[in-house]
Amino acid sequence: MGKGLWKGPTPTGMIRTDESGRLLSIILDRPARRNALTRGALADLESAVRGAETPVISLAGAGEAFCAGADLETVRSLDGDEARAFAREGQAALEAIETSDSVVVAGIDGAARGGGVELALAADLRIATPDASFAEPGVSMGIFGAWGGTRRLPRAVGESHALDLSLSGRTVDAHEAKTMGLVSRIVEDPRAVASSIAEHDRGALRRIKHLVRDQRPTADHHEREAEAFAELLAAES
Repeated sequence: MGKGLWKGPTPTGMIRTDESGRLLSIILDRPARRNALTRGALADLESAVRGAETPVISLAGAGEAFCAGADLETVRSLDGDEARAFAREGQAALEAIETSDSVVVAGIDGAARGGGVELALAADLRIATPDASFAEPGVSMGIFGAWGGTRRLPRAVGESHALDLSLSGRTVDAHEAKTMGLVSRIVEDPRAVASSIAEHDRGALRRIKHLVRDQRPTADHHEREAEAFAELLAAES
């Protein structure tokens, strides 16, 4: 297990982890609230991701939903300063996923709503089951996702689809989500996809992830790409 990583429930009891070989499973474990995320759950999620030492992380939700997003009881209790802090905590947890050296595969089974969509967007791969559905309903409550979704959603699906989802609040099923690029596959068992990826070379997985996600200028990216390619070949010789 990675340093500081719990096996089983995390301190809040809302996140559960299980490491098997080259794969770490992180499960949002609050099914009675559709795995809605509190401040404590966000902190535990960030710690679990940062403590991971496996080449691949499988991220999933317990019960019938992937993640309902931010816990609404928490959101409704926040004043201005607390709201900023909550946004920052969510951003930090999702940034940990995006920048982790582990490839993070989000397996979306059931509902992903608001912050749950943002959580999935932070992952490297989004794999849906046929029962998955997605929505950004914040607009109906006079709010929006502030965990990085306004940047990640248009990057994943394009500005037109991002605005459609965010301004309408409508729900899309797994097949429409795949058509717009929100998910890359629809399968019965997303964890099996994560397991198959974990069989590949750790160094190659890490370098591919970081290079594909790199948003810096093209000339710099070409240099880093060439250097990483050379490093991998040198490691084999």
